Amino acid sequence: MQLYFTFILTISLSYAMAQTNPNQKDDHFLDSLLSNNVLFKEAMENKDSHRIQIIYTQINRDAKNNPHFKTFAFNLNKDLYFYPASTAKMPTAILALQKINELHIKGLDKNTSMLTDSAWESQSPVMNDFTSEDSLPSIAHYIKKVFMVSDNDANNRLYEFLGQEYINNSLQKSGYTDAQILHRLGVSFSDEANRHTNPIKFVNKNNKVIYEQPAVENKLAYKKRTNYLGKGFYANNKLVNEPFNFSLKNNLPLADLNDMLLRVIFPTSFPLKKRFNLNKEDYAFLYKYMSQLPRESTYPSYDTTEKYDPYCKFLIYGSSKNIAIPKNIRIFNKIGVAYGFITDIAYIVDFENNIEFALSATIHVNKDGIFNDDKYEYETIGWPFMKNLGKVLYDFEKTRARKFKPDLNKFKIKYDK
Repeated sequence: MQLYFTFILTISLSYAMAQTNPNQKDDHFLDSLLSNNVLFKEAMENKDSHRIQIIYTQINRDAKNNPHFKTFAFNLNKDLYFYPASTAKMPTAILALQKINELHIKGLDKNTSMLTDSAWESQSPVMNDFTSEDSLPSIAHYIKKVFMVSDNDANNRLYEFLGQEYINNSLQKSGYTDAQILHRLGVSFSDEANRHTNPIKFVNKNNKVIYEQPAVENKLAYKKRTNYLGKGFYANNKLVNEPFNFSLKNNLPLADLNDMLLRVIFPTSFPLKKRFNLNKEDYAFLYKYMSQLPRESTYPSYDTTEKYDPYCKFLIYGSSKNIAIPKNIRIFNKIGVAYGFITDIAYIVDFENNIEFALSATIHVNKDGIFNDDKYEYETIGWPFMKNLGKVLYDFEKTRARKFKPDLNKFKIKYDK
């Protein structure tokens, strides 16, 4: 008990110091938080090898319920590469809704049936989706699966609708100049094959074509990167004793992912030129499926012994299959796990205690420095770190004084069940 009170006192003092400089990121609060808690002893002793980065955003409302942000960062560095894994699905989903709006085609929206053909090596067609209510695929249904269970194929179909050029041009125009999304997920495509995306057509309920998009090849040249990690990797069941090359894999700095989340959750807090081209219905749709749990879904319907509550909610809850997330807590987020990297980008609310905060974090757990050997410390280090980090900050938020109580009704959502 004494340790707990000492810890709370330490972070409270750090918080008070941070308020003297409200317009800048504070790099001491989280350092103090982690260093003074035994839960993070291993992580702090190996913070360089774990490549830990954290962004914690306090949200304070004014008398008109407008949000104001105070950001705390730990070890934040856009050049400290981490593999974003499935967090790349968040911008893909957002941009899919944006592209629909930009096409301005009558009868075409996120619920229109989307039929994908093939025209290049490794590509595959999709004409049905039997997990949807009408057994047909659509942008909306793919986005549901992307957020609720981080479905790879759903993401790849959105990637194919967007095309590599549109994705990266859009990221650049949005100010994410270091971001690169270069490939599909969970499948083995060559770099050239990832530049080619499938022909697609959208049809109405009478099977009439509303919009047809031809196969596309992206010929853009990208800024070269040199991201080599570890000391070896397995390829074709053989160990290669040299660093693993991430230079042609996706790159999404933590600050960019965190910013994307805040732009979606709080669009009116950003200038018009920095907002995504989304409408009110798009935002409501994203809020629902970024926070809906698999057990609350009708279409798709999930086996909750496999898709349990924290399946895609690592902060506060880790990876426990036996935890039911209480109704008063909602997490609007996107996670990613691959190559020993665990990342979670989240906005967290508690309706009962009237608290809200944003938290983005990444950690790498690969003690032997070998990639593709399936020896990553997810269970022993990675998920416990995410759980403890979320829980400690959540507990702190419950003690933090606010001048105005936030009105969080916007985020009280009616789910499928």
